[in-house]
Amino acid sequence: MRIAAQLYTLRDFLKTEEDIAVTLQKVKDIGYNAVQVSGLGPIGDQALKDICDRVGLNICATHIPFANMENDLDAVIAQHKLWDCRYVGIGGLPGEYRTSAEGYVEFAKKASDIARRLKEAGLTFVYHNHAFEFCKFDGKSGMDILFDESDSNAFGFELDVHWVQAGGADPIEWIRKVDGRMQVIHLKDFIVNASSERLFAEVGEGNMNFRGILDACTATGVEWGAVEQDNCYGRDPFDCLAVSARNLKALGAEF
Repeated sequence: MRIAAQLYTLRDFLKTEEDIAVTLQKVKDIGYNAVQVSGLGPIGDQALKDICDRVGLNICATHIPFANMENDLDAVIAQHKLWDCRYVGIGGLPGEYRTSAEGYVEFAKKASDIARRLKEAGLTFVYHNHAFEFCKFDGKSGMDILFDESDSNAFGFELDVHWVQAGGADPIEWIRKVDGRMQVIHLKDFIVNASSERLFAEVGEGNMNFRGILDACTATGVEWGAVEQDNCYGRDPFDCLAVSARNLKALGAEF
């Protein structure tokens, strides 16, 4: 598994094309060689490709709205082909599907149809979870419904280990469960403060078992680990990405 930076962490520094160029150079200077595209301001597809090529960064995956896939999949395919990016990600389940088991089943079927078309184009659909998918409907979680009702040959997962644990599940168990259906994972830590609040943390600075997580990723053939920190609580997010990179390198992760 190779490590990438999830650009959502740096969304406040990605408002303009000039911002994006400066930020991507900083990401490269920290030691990352790949990024997941998310949280960017307006920029043309070719312009982003040109910046990444100039800086020396690969685009390993994206997060795009599900509506883009539903309404103009040909454009999504062309965009990802331009970027040499195989993994087409959705950042979360659209709200209209979240409140019932039937909603999860409906989404699984719709997304599977899209995923099969992406697969025909040489791309892979990947689903990124939060904690709410672990809500249970008659004893079965939304994540289990997505797993069981989607096309296992086309619908991929992009587990966010922080949110899996926040939802009361075991990240390592889930990494092994989606073996063969996950090539990109989100690496995100958390700490618990004295008031029992769960806070985002740099990878390796929190309470999660990242040695075990990385071992499970290796065992199941995960290709990319995207580092993300949703909130840096006033700290410089570039410094946070650097701390995560340092800790992952100490664990033997490859960049």
